[in-house]
Amino acid sequence: MARLWSILSHTLIILLLTALTQIGGIAWLLALRVRRWRLVAFAAAYAGLWMAAVSLAPLQGRVPLPCHGETLQMQSPLYCVMLRHFVTPELAEVAHDIAADVAAAHPGTVTLALDGSFPFLDGMPLLPHLSHHDGRKLDFAFFYTDDAGKYLPGKTRSPIGYFAFELPGDPVCPPARLTLRWQFAWLQPLWPDRPLNAARTETLLRATLSHPKLDRLFLEPPLAAQLGVQAHPKLRFQGCRAARHDDHIHMQI
Repeated sequence: MARLWSILSHTLIILLLTALTQIGGIAWLLALRVRRWRLVAFAAAYAGLWMAAVSLAPLQGRVPLPCHGETLQMQSPLYCVMLRHFVTPELAEVAHDIAADVAAAHPGTVTLALDGSFPFLDGMPLLPHLSHHDGRKLDFAFFYTDDAGKYLPGKTRSPIGYFAFELPGDPVCPPARLTLRWQFAWLQPLWPDRPLNAARTETLLRATLSHPKLDRLFLEPPLAAQLGVQAHPKLRFQGCRAARHDDHIHMQI
């Protein structure tokens, strides 16, 4: 029984690490060969695989977005550590163009990117997303201010930029059991009370919507109306079975 439990637990760890990072399951498999200091062995194996992935991803048509940058960077180093910051070279160029437009309109602004894709394998889902599987989708964080209305560079309401919703309750879709449209009502009081920076967020939306390579952008309709972009033909509502988009912007080319 103990051996069976060990096999099951390691299998679950491998599946979870693979789902979260793509290479983590391989690193854990390598670490299983070490009885003592297994976590150290896992960290070393993961670091080696991480460096290899960053080097080899361009050969597979994916490039990393900057973990630190003057106009564009990942919202958290966690996205870089977990290899969730890869996109196609074309989308990387688009993202830099958009961030440059925002910085030109609002000097000193750093656009924050969230989930992109994994470095390898078209079709492998980037959980919990339904569509981030080919390097052609990218999420942007909203911009926020302090209570005095001053822009907070590099800051979001939640630690990862997701799940801090701007709309009260769910004014768009009726309650449903089988849905990925999480409400996370219990989480909302835990986030800091940072007002949405409407001017910068609207500029980000307009810069994204006006880019000639954009295919579509997802944003909740009431928030799109609030920010004055509701009439754009490339703006879409993702539907009531997908995640809410009043905590981030989803764009794809």
